[in-house]
Amino acid sequence: MVAHRALVIAMLPAIGLRVLAVLGFPPAILFYGDSFAFLSEELKPGTTRPSGYSLLLALLRPAHSLTLVTVLQHLLVLGLAVAIYALLRRRGLPGWGATLLVTPLLYDEFLILLEHMIMADAVFIVLVTAAVVLLVWRVTPATAATGGMLLGLAGITRTVGLPLLILAAAYLLVRRYGWRPLVALLLAGAIPLGAYATWMKVEKDKFALTEADGNFLWSRTMSFADCDVIKPPERLAVLCPDMPVGQRPYPPHWLWEDFSPLLKVPGTAHRNELAGEFAREAILAQPGGYLGAVATDLTQLLRWERTAADEKTPYKFPSSERPINESVRGVAESYEAGPAATRVVEPFAGWLRAYQRFGYVPFPLLTLALVGVLAAALVRRRWEALLPGLAALALVASPPFLAAFDVRYVIPAIPLICLAAGLTLGGRAPRAGRHAAREPEPAEVG
Repeated sequence: MVAHRALVIAMLPAIGLRVLAVLGFPPAILFYGDSFAFLSEELKPGTTRPSGYSLLLALLRPAHSLTLVTVLQHLLVLGLAVAIYALLRRRGLPGWGATLLVTPLLYDEFLILLEHMIMADAVFIVLVTAAVVLLVWRVTPATAATGGMLLGLAGITRTVGLPLLILAAAYLLVRRYGWRPLVALLLAGAIPLGAYATWMKVEKDKFALTEADGNFLWSRTMSFADCDVIKPPERLAVLCPDMPVGQRPYPPHWLWEDFSPLLKVPGTAHRNELAGEFAREAILAQPGGYLGAVATDLTQLLRWERTAADEKTPYKFPSSERPINESVRGVAESYEAGPAATRVVEPFAGWLRAYQRFGYVPFPLLTLALVGVLAAALVRRRWEALLPGLAALALVASPPFLAAFDVRYVIPAIPLICLAAGLTLGGRAPRAGRHAAREPEPAEVG
């Protein structure tokens, strides 16, 4: 315990912050319509997002406790911090150094907020980072299979996790760990993905993970699409925006709002197909506009404050109670077996709202850390640090290409950047390769 004193000291206030969340905002914080879609008693593949998180909620449903869900999510992230700390100690960092590097996981206010939400983000973060920790800790067929399974589960939780399975496979291939771990990773990762896609085929006659990838990409093109330039065929012309570019709202609004031409297209699958086709034509016709829209989104990473004090956003701990909309209230109350609206209990809620104004790593510092870690890993030849570093880069950079930037989408990169930084600063791992000799274990004193 003495050897890990720094971690214990750091954990206590972090646990206290999560206790404030549980006491201040019972039973959980609900996010617009997304939370209610996840909580629905009718378990089926989601249209706009995969239902992996819904499957977890279904397992916990017999307890009829949203508090149980949020407490579990808080504990999972705390456990993830301990796992990263243990790996960094194994790589030779002192206790205070490893503790310092996991501090953002313990204290970031947005991460605490996501843990307390009925949303897939906290579980997704744990699945992805735990898989990377396993693959960096030691590569064997067993750890590779477990990591692959976790990444497959991440893919059916949020589709942005899908490229990470390919990235992990490339890591094993380039590092020459042999064919057994590589095959184990890919086969294990394919199990949840294939099972979910088969479920989608049975339910909706489509072998896929969602029915909205085309819709999201189409909404991305609404930032720049000009049908006078694109000249789409008549069957796609219905998806042309009728607003000047300068007056168009942010891409996500084009998915749900009444003004969206997307809603004029009948049939979920047909709409997604046409939207994807339109988006591809728009990007090919206006590549500069597409890259410009992506670059504009990525400039949000230079913003010091995540949310301004007077900004209306769901990414704040609420200051007042709001009743659940009548159309979805029954979904939440069925899961909770009672009232499910978020309550605001003072003074605990107020203390956490005050902490939220300063308890975070500003995005410019996070971006600088990511770039610095990737560069240092190359210079110092800490190749294993590239796996979490590139995974973090993929998670941060891909949403603006596929849909739009959202503050929430950057948070999963935080533990990966911390891990990559620790691996870059720590000692070298045992040499890769199937026939590599094992490094001798240090002798115990006494």
